[in-house]
Amino acid sequence: MTDAAREPLPTDRGSDPPGLPLAPLGDFLGREAPGLLTGPLEARVIAGGKSNLTYVVGDGRRTVIVRRPPLGHVLATAHDMVREHRVISALHDTPVPVPETYAVCPGDDVIGAPFYVMERVAGTPYRLAAQLEPLGPQRTRAISERMVDTLVALHAVDPEAVGLGDFGRPEGFLERQVRRWKQQLDASRSRDLPGIDELHARLAASVPEQGAPAIVHGDFRLDNLLVDDTDAVTAVLDWEMATIGDPLTDVALLEAYQSLPLMMDTVAVSDVSRAPGYLSHDERLGRYAAGSGRDLSSLSFHLGLAYFKLAVILEGIHYRYIQGQTVGEGFATIGQATAPLVAAGLRALKEN
Repeated sequence: MTDAAREPLPTDRGSDPPGLPLAPLGDFLGREAPGLLTGPLEARVIAGGKSNLTYVVGDGRRTVIVRRPPLGHVLATAHDMVREHRVISALHDTPVPVPETYAVCPGDDVIGAPFYVMERVAGTPYRLAAQLEPLGPQRTRAISERMVDTLVALHAVDPEAVGLGDFGRPEGFLERQVRRWKQQLDASRSRDLPGIDELHARLAASVPEQGAPAIVHGDFRLDNLLVDDTDAVTAVLDWEMATIGDPLTDVALLEAYQSLPLMMDTVAVSDVSRAPGYLSHDERLGRYAAGSGRDLSSLSFHLGLAYFKLAVILEGIHYRYIQGQTVGEGFATIGQATAPLVAAGLRALKEN
């Protein structure tokens, strides 16, 4: 049991957070994970989740994590709890740090949506430069180096060896990504988005030959990692978009996240790349290339796709926010990020 799992939960007993009825959850855990939690449960939503909902749930002696899809508007191919549970479980005995999983519910009959339960791991998900700055440039550099090294470790895992050989279809992966994110966009359209259809059309017309497939996280960035007081990565979180495909999509999306703070004044997702000591663009790509042995010479398409994907993700969050279907804080300015992301995607493709 981790130190985080022993920490008390600051909330009132008997109070159900949005989307998580505690009584049926307790009955489910009694059947599926006997002894994990006992007695009356207490829970709270963890701030910062922009998609799936994450809760800390405890019984006064131990706490665990519960993940479920967002309330309301759920895209057909997103928020798959069973897939997320499967990939975390498969990676447990690899060099990729992940929480231990305890139980999964694929149906809606317990809490009204599929969910799974996993270990609460100690560590900090650094989202802001202001969180890194007190650590100093040397520690910030070490953390960003370990972030890249963790991505290298993930892409080195043999999917077949961990039982994920059928987890995705690597053939035609990039074409499907372009098509899928257009479908996700169409499902979340609520306003005019200048340039986004042009970006999609250019991507569809310039899909390159892809490299050797790997396990792809799909949303890899520093605040989806937990980092402990020794600056080691203790867990990779938020696997809802994981699959088998072109690993350069992870590399490019990480770069899109790092460049987003340079495009706008508000912090739409994260601004850790502003912190002194944080690896630069060239340093990140150089470290990944050296560690993975992969060729990054034709990253322009992947960058264009990353900006398109990120724009669609944030537009989906914006859609749920204006519909009143998102729980938590920090959503009011999310929609401001879409236009600069579209422009960056178009620039990346022009540089190809």
